[in-house]
Amino acid sequence: MKFGQPSTLPRWAQLSVLPVLNLLAALLVTGFVTWLIGEDPWECLQLLVSGAFGSGEGIGYTLFYTTGFIFTGLAVATAFHAGLFNIGGEGQAYLAGLGVTLVVLAFDHTLPPLVLVPLCILAAMGFGAAWAFVPGWLQAKRGSHIVVTTIMFNFIAYSLMLYLIGHHLIEAGSQNPTTREFGHNAWIPALHQLAAGVGIELPNTPLNLTFIMALLACVLFYLLVWHSRWGFQLRTVGVNESAARYAGINVSKTIMLAMCISGALSGFAAINELLGSTHRMNVSFTNGVGFVGIAVALMGRNHPVGIILSALLFGGLTQGGLELSFEKPVITREMIIFIQGLIILFCGALENLFEPFIAGLFKRKEDK
Repeated sequence: MKFGQPSTLPRWAQLSVLPVLNLLAALLVTGFVTWLIGEDPWECLQLLVSGAFGSGEGIGYTLFYTTGFIFTGLAVATAFHAGLFNIGGEGQAYLAGLGVTLVVLAFDHTLPPLVLVPLCILAAMGFGAAWAFVPGWLQAKRGSHIVVTTIMFNFIAYSLMLYLIGHHLIEAGSQNPTTREFGHNAWIPALHQLAAGVGIELPNTPLNLTFIMALLACVLFYLLVWHSRWGFQLRTVGVNESAARYAGINVSKTIMLAMCISGALSGFAAINELLGSTHRMNVSFTNGVGFVGIAVALMGRNHPVGIILSALLFGGLTQGGLELSFEKPVITREMIIFIQGLIILFCGALENLFEPFIAGLFKRKEDK
């Protein structure tokens, strides 16, 4: 499965000008819809930005949401470089959460944090990778369409989690589909707690050490994809499978490994949420983080710098949208999802909408 056509724009314009224009187009359409429902678009935009970046607490929550989006964005980008469209990040994060929960419920009263937390991280990576391996194997060995299989696995994961939580993992005596609270030795330290230890006061938010892990993952992703032998093989398979086979690259192995790495990265979104914030498993803990990761990767052009910036945008939309809905009840959560959907539309299906116009400007400039 291959994506996209060769761009007629310079690389810098493809990575910067087009995403900005796509974002502006999405915001213009959103502003028009906001005006149609009787609200002032400029005032709503100010409230959204202020809610996301206007206070220390808002920034903390924005970066917390950004963390999960970075991981799922990297997950989508890893598969994309192999020519695969992995839209199963949601299900992979679900199963990673199951792995974390099983480890915590078994050992949170016996193991110390320095042992338990790394064990949970390994479980999240392993469960996420295992859930992504099956669609990868089906694609590599059976020719099954990766989009179809990853969609199916999202629904299977959700149904499996409903069953397990409702019948086996539910907290004793609870009517809510959730596990008991995890022991404190399974909690990842929040950044405001660490800062307080050195005399720095930060707002009380769920932003935690997983954010630092996300930034390190971006560095490792860059080194792996663009500065390693396997990364060259990955990109070669993504560009031309036939050429990759002719060059002696094991295409099937590369595809399966790419999907496993993709699933493992999605697993870190579960770590951020379960060990860094809610400290218990429930059936809706992913809250669409895997689907937003698709837009993050598309808008970030599958590059770690772009993924960080686009994840920050969607993190700001999530936090700012919550604040906006408090101030403007007519702007519901569904309206924020609508904005995200427009950004996905313009940065995904319509990502090259403005390319002919921009290319014409560059051509006229060169002719002069």
